[in-house]
Amino acid sequence: MNFDLATGIAILEQTPRTLRSMLEGLSPAWTDANEGPDTWSPYVIVGHLIHAERTDWIPRAQLILAQGPQRRFTPFDREAQFRESEGKSLAELLDEFAFLRAENLATLAGWKLTDAHLSLEGEHPAFGLVTLGQLLSTWVVHDLGHIAQTARVMAKQYRSAIGPWRAYLPVVDR
Repeated sequence: MNFDLATGIAILEQTPRTLRSMLEGLSPAWTDANEGPDTWSPYVIVGHLIHAERTDWIPRAQLILAQGPQRRFTPFDREAQFRESEGKSLAELLDEFAFLRAENLATLAGWKLTDAHLSLEGEHPAFGLVTLGQLLSTWVVHDLGHIAQTARVMAKQYRSAIGPWRAYLPVVDR
């Protein structure tokens, strides 16, 4: 499937509701669990998505659209959520994510992007030249990847409890 802005936005709009449906009201046994050392819990994943809403997708898109002399993206801090989420409840994080996502989607809609806009380039610090279309496609896949990660982390909590059914449930071994 080639990137289509409307179908991509459909996923981006659903992500906050999807995560809220998956996580709201669950005990920390589910939301603070991870897959082992140096892995993320659902709580940390939501914090990461919030940081990306603030510093990644829209700021990088603005840089591309400006087409100024400086088109190099600021490196993304993959650990910022640990500092920024400190002391916040999961409910607060889910609310913050939904608010920021709505703001960012309103900004995106206001740009009335064309195919010509989607072809404009910026410079990623590791990948070099990338297009706005690639950035927006990545935003969608990033959401889907973290939804899948959230489900996988939670499923792994019952890895032993499922007994022989583990043979039919590969999610617990990924």
